[in-house]
Amino acid sequence: MKTSELGWFKSSYSSAQGDDCVEVALTEEAVHVRDSKDVTRPHFTFGCEEWARFVLFAARD
Repeated sequence: MKTSELGWFKSSYSSAQGDDCVEVALTEEAVHVRDSKDVTRPHFTFGCEEWARFVLFAARD
């Protein structure tokens, strides 16, 4: 799937100014992450299990 075909979205916690954010696109096979300030740069792709581990780690106190 091409990057332009993915449904990219920002966190609801992102500022309205759009600075310093990442965008995420979900597919059945993977989670794609890119820099919202320069969407022409390559994005990162994580397997769903890898992403779940990252989210659990990031949510820890």
